[in-house]
Amino acid sequence: MTNYFPGSILKLIIVFREVFIMYIASKERYTIMEYNRCGDSGLMLPKVSLGLWHNFGDTDRYATMKEIAFKAFNEGITHFDLANNYGPPPGSAERNFSRLMRDGLKTHRDEIIVSSKAGHLMWNGPYGDGGSRKHIMASIDQSLIRTGLDYFDIFYSHRYCEETPIEETAQALIDIVRQGKALYIGLSKYPVDKGEQMCRLLEEQHVRCLIYQDRYNMLSRKPEARHFDFIIKEGLGFIAFSPLAQGLLTNRYLHGIPEDSRVVKSGVFLHREDITPELIGKISQLNDIAAQRGQTLAEMSLSWLLSKEILTSVIIGASSEKQLCDNIQAVNNIDFSSEDLQKIDNIINNE
Repeated sequence: MTNYFPGSILKLIIVFREVFIMYIASKERYTIMEYNRCGDSGLMLPKVSLGLWHNFGDTDRYATMKEIAFKAFNEGITHFDLANNYGPPPGSAERNFSRLMRDGLKTHRDEIIVSSKAGHLMWNGPYGDGGSRKHIMASIDQSLIRTGLDYFDIFYSHRYCEETPIEETAQALIDIVRQGKALYIGLSKYPVDKGEQMCRLLEEQHVRCLIYQDRYNMLSRKPEARHFDFIIKEGLGFIAFSPLAQGLLTNRYLHGIPEDSRVVKSGVFLHREDITPELIGKISQLNDIAAQRGQTLAEMSLSWLLSKEILTSVIIGASSEKQLCDNIQAVNNIDFSSEDLQKIDNIINNE
């Protein structure tokens, strides 16, 4: 094409394609993905959800975001996980999601679950984070404006805030539902006792907590200690984030730290000192088990999560359409022998 059209005309053609060619969803999308009931509720969530924590900020290419999001929906992924501070910069993931809605997903709004959250630092000053009514109410209003939505399907308290009375946070969440700004309430990264207290406060005013979200993967097993009992007792759904441990549970770090890795580029959630020779040894052994199963380490890590009966959905990130498709393949191979599960536990526990 570049041999026949000047650069300016080529750019106009590309813009025309992106703006005026409407997205048509695959008719086969609901035959591809499997869905789980979210706790004791009537809501179904796909086994795999798309997270917009990374790769959907203003530093990323919009055309790639569009490819990923539309392919996800074509594959039956109906749940998109956002937060007010996702980016970078904070808020940009929600703004870019608004573009995705305008460019085709909006016609399927009633087939989509959109989640957002408030609680972590979003703006400077005394009201920019936490669990106060001021922060939560301002945050959801800002998030609805950025996304262009009338309501969120699920709205999370993104973290427990020790500085705020839990009753204040609970009342804000209750009012969000009563005002029609969210259909369901979720909790993320709450201590068990505070999660139980929040569930009671919500129930007292006839608003049930729907779902609990936390970090969970083969290397990070903290929810197993007490949160699983809490989730079952309260009849909640459970959704896991960081299933690949910020990329550690892939082949990216088997031979050192790549220069284009998240450790080098940001170093915020994963640090050089975290990647010890002992950890690399564990990852290498897990990679061997994955190879014996005919999977990549990333696929096996997702399969391991999806094999857990308590799990409603796992949030995956993707930097390309290919990476998204590779990750979705994990749904098709979630059977583990007792020997393999024991080997994985032994590797993690240094046994």
